[in-house]
Amino acid sequence: MPRIAIGKHSVSRLIAGGNPMRGFSHSSLKLSRHMMEYYTAARIAEFLLHCEKYGINTFQSSYSDTVRDGILGAREKGSRIQFICLASPRHAPLEKILPLEPIAICHHGAVTDPAFRKGEAGRVHDYVKRVHDAGVLAGVSTHNPDNLARMEDAGWETDLYMTCFYYMTRPKQELWKLLGGERVLGEVFVASDRDRMTTRIRQVRKPCLAFKILAAGRLSERKESLEKAFRYAYASIKKTDACIVGMYNYFSDEVAEDAGLARKYAAGPQGT
Repeated sequence: MPRIAIGKHSVSRLIAGGNPMRGFSHSSLKLSRHMMEYYTAARIAEFLLHCEKYGINTFQSSYSDTVRDGILGAREKGSRIQFICLASPRHAPLEKILPLEPIAICHHGAVTDPAFRKGEAGRVHDYVKRVHDAGVLAGVSTHNPDNLARMEDAGWETDLYMTCFYYMTRPKQELWKLLGGERVLGEVFVASDRDRMTTRIRQVRKPCLAFKILAAGRLSERKESLEKAFRYAYASIKKTDACIVGMYNYFSDEVAEDAGLARKYAAGPQGT
């Protein structure tokens, strides 16, 4: 599996995402509940060990007691999985996260983007400083490419970014305007969003971890669209970047399939 450097750490260009373990399917309440019930701490531990067999050496997730127990359970069985935590003062205190020895902590994008809109970006910046004070690499997650540019232009002392291919935190009024006043039910994935974000990603010198590259599974229903999404992702980001993909191994071995695609498209310059 190709790797990148984040600080002193060697990170696989495919990172296992933790949304399925946290019950965030971005699809339906029933699927979210199914994920939560399936991913017990023991199954998370098995999943992480399985990821390592396919060269995936890093796991990214927000904190929960179940995720914590899964990581610890995997490590008790010999796992050397690296952990990147997505967090904010709203989600989990650093005191709970730090015992898991994360290689990095990133400010949660669902908190980042509203803070920027309210003129409270300083709170996000303060969190980056707090993480650094704790001796851990610090990053910021965002769904808005303009926020990524703003942090870079201001010279924030971030070590990495998490960058969503889709502007999931777009205000409803802005979305309605984009869609000509049409109101929608549920989450909307605007195809052109990923081009805007990947353009910004290529302009940023620091490592970016691209996520939602499959539009929360919408691009994985057919093998052709799945492969096309992986090809697009790695061809559109820098060779120093990686992708985060949530994998749900209940129905099929998505770890094996996604790892194969990552090896295929992430090996060359910019994944070509």
